[in-house]
Amino acid sequence: MKLDQTVIGLDNFATGHQRNLDEVKTLVAIEQWARFHFINGDIRCLDDCRQACASVDFVLHQAALGSVPRSLADPITSNATNIDRFLHLLVAARDAEVKSFIYAASSFTYGDHPGLPKVEDVIGKPLSPYAVTKYVNELYVDVFARSYGFAAIGLRYFNVFGRRQDPNGAYAAVIPKWTAAMIQGDDIFINGDGETSRDFCYVENAVQANLLSAIATDEAAQNEVHNVAVGGCTSLNQLIQALRQALADNGVCSDRLPIYRDFRAGDVRHSQADIGKARRLLDYAPVFDL
Repeated sequence: MKLDQTVIGLDNFATGHQRNLDEVKTLVAIEQWARFHFINGDIRCLDDCRQACASVDFVLHQAALGSVPRSLADPITSNATNIDRFLHLLVAARDAEVKSFIYAASSFTYGDHPGLPKVEDVIGKPLSPYAVTKYVNELYVDVFARSYGFAAIGLRYFNVFGRRQDPNGAYAAVIPKWTAAMIQGDDIFINGDGETSRDFCYVENAVQANLLSAIATDEAAQNEVHNVAVGGCTSLNQLIQALRQALADNGVCSDRLPIYRDFRAGDVRHSQADIGKARRLLDYAPVFDL
């Protein structure tokens, strides 16, 4: 909205909150907010998808049920949301003849391939139902590109974190969850030995990648997937120390030792992105590291 574009939002708040939109309203001008139209709907409803895609140029599709543990506990719901409903939006966008379709792919698609850093054209076998769903999304988009001349770009996110991220619930991401625990003096749990590593990517980097993808003119960038990260490699033990230091710098002391427990099923051991392709084809230039 700050770019003075007309924005149509579609969400059912399965993993989000109305208060986030309320905050955005306070951060933009009145005339900018007037360009925003929100549909309190669901990608499970094809008509809602068609309504959201009508007369738009670019679709930025972020809706999914994330979390590896959630998909292991309830693979049917993850599949229904992340594959069946993804197809709803694909069909709606195709029929609306949108200029481009940008969608959230995932680093979990790399599966059990041990190579680091991860490059887009080398993947392994999926380690969770969630990883399967995100890979199927890529396959569907490839078929739509070949069959219908559909223009799309997939963004393989690597552990995106940032403002407004919810620390509550069984499937909360590690950074908000641990930060809240440190502030409140609660226990901090680490799955495994703490040497599992991730490429943590601040949300504004992901926003940049979405906007660049929507207006990308390089034909080589189209109908491809691109890593969205910073190229970092931070262990969970290092993350604990970084969060402690950040909180200490803001007057919050947290010295409770973490509690180590078993490794979690479906987790990738190490994850680090090669972002050369996105730099080259999208002009992606992440501004924030961990």
